[in-house]
Amino acid sequence: MNEFKFDKDAMKISACMITYNNARTVEKALQSVSSWADEIIVVDSFSTDSTPEIAKRFSTKFEQRAWPGFRDQYNYCIEQAKNEWVIFLDADEEVSPELAQEIRERLDQEDALYEGYIIHRRTFYLGRWIMHGGWVPDCEIRLFRKSMGEFQGDLHAHVEAKGRVGELKNLYYHYNYKDIADQIDTINRYSQTAAEDMLLSGKRFSCVDLLLRPPWRFMKEYIIKKGFLDGMPGFVIAVSTMYYVFIKYAKLWELENGLEKRG
Repeated sequence: MNEFKFDKDAMKISACMITYNNARTVEKALQSVSSWADEIIVVDSFSTDSTPEIAKRFSTKFEQRAWPGFRDQYNYCIEQAKNEWVIFLDADEEVSPELAQEIRERLDQEDALYEGYIIHRRTFYLGRWIMHGGWVPDCEIRLFRKSMGEFQGDLHAHVEAKGRVGELKNLYYHYNYKDIADQIDTINRYSQTAAEDMLLSGKRFSCVDLLLRPPWRFMKEYIIKKGFLDGMPGFVIAVSTMYYVFIKYAKLWELENGLEKRG
């Protein structure tokens, strides 16, 4: 990768991040914005590893705040930004130098044209970059005007911007799981949150969902979206996604019947 040269006269951008026990990846993430973001804001949910110590070395503002859910924590973090333009980065992601350069150039050229920009992400998983399957394409608004965008949704909260949205061509990178055990642990946590969200939204358990949705997701990601072209990692992704869908609906049934409160 080419080194990005910081222009002190360029438009000021706030980099925002939420963290919780991200010591494995957070330094790389913060380093990727430290040379060009005007400020770095980190909101931590009382990590028990070395995440706070690492984050404090790079952040302009570091705060610990109890976890209220993804959407509320995301929005609280961007509310702390002093600049109009913000870029949101998860603690297991990295902005490439090419993307940083493109961000500066596009904002200088198009300041009044767009209210936000879609950016594409590529994931490194089990020793390779994933190019097919359910994780591709992977893109969403990550750079936006603070006054014109906010996070919406629950578990998979995403930015919605008011007004025109552009698209950047360069990538940011994602290093999501340390290993398969880490992935299974994440699936367990996220499926519980997803089941709770479904219950709160009025979704009710259906045997049809439990029986048909998991194998359909495997077929969609592994066959239709050609996850098989990514070799064993592609197969593991498809199987783990199928498992996530199954366990999410199983936990919805458990919640409906109050079984999680027993024992």
